[in-house]
Amino acid sequence: MKTAFKFKEYIWLVETIHKARKITFSEIQEKWLRSSLSEGVELARSTFNRHKDAIQDMFGIYIECDRQNGYKYYIGNDEVLEGNSVQNWLLSTLSVNNIISESLSLQNRILLQSVPTENDYLGMVIEAMKKSVRIAVEYRKYGSDTPNHLNFEPYCLKLFKQRWYILGHFHRDATEEKPESDYFGMFSFDRILSIELTDTKFRIDPDFDAQEYFNECYGVLVGDDTKPERIVIRAYGFERFYLKDLPVHKSQHEIVKGENFSDFELFMRPTIDFSAHLLSRGSLIKVLTPKWLADEIHTMHLEAAAIYEPEGDEQK
Repeated sequence: MKTAFKFKEYIWLVETIHKARKITFSEIQEKWLRSSLSEGVELARSTFNRHKDAIQDMFGIYIECDRQNGYKYYIGNDEVLEGNSVQNWLLSTLSVNNIISESLSLQNRILLQSVPTENDYLGMVIEAMKKSVRIAVEYRKYGSDTPNHLNFEPYCLKLFKQRWYILGHFHRDATEEKPESDYFGMFSFDRILSIELTDTKFRIDPDFDAQEYFNECYGVLVGDDTKPERIVIRAYGFERFYLKDLPVHKSQHEIVKGENFSDFELFMRPTIDFSAHLLSRGSLIKVLTPKWLADEIHTMHLEAAAIYEPEGDEQK
């Protein structure tokens, strides 16, 4: 069996069990025979078991059997298929890829957004993370002609708005001349000029949790000392439906529903990238609380409007 076809079967099996929550093998068999993948041929129990093992090895998704309640199969670590986990992203990507690969006749009518891999940088950073070695990076900030030479521990990767970011951990032991230094830095791949793996090993902090580290963030801004707080925003018109379908943060939930608006409560860090997002929605979103954030967005709107004020001869 070709590898591509096997992947389609793996994805179908995970999605079928995940949607059903709990399902018997006979029920899986019924759904299988109704799918185009089966071509009318039953799914052998031995094939099912091999697929189950392969799914665990490749995706880290565990298909368990509840033998005490009707021998029903379920996803043992269902939480990995929620939120921004690697498994959820990978499975969703492969699932969409399967659908599109079977629709190449429509390729001129299916428009996609590219996710840059930044040459070989992604693979190199992942290799460094696997080997637990520090990386040497030449990094040029926006607005600077001179690159910085950095050497840090690659702790995690994050994809945000079609850009890859790496969270680097910097640590320096105390010396007679300098105190101990320990902090994180966030770096965008599109500003990296070069990456080299070093021979210096490091041990990641066993208490570090990447999901938890970004838990209160809108995007990738973490280290600007902005504290998390309760935020209430009001969305008008169709924007309230968009926000319900695509929350700006996982803490978001609707607290008030009006005739032509909805209020949403969030608990997160109101960093500048979050403010920029609110600004981009124009008159469709209003900040109700905290007042300082509402004032900040108001000022940003005034500054944006001032750019369009006619100047000099343009008024004549």
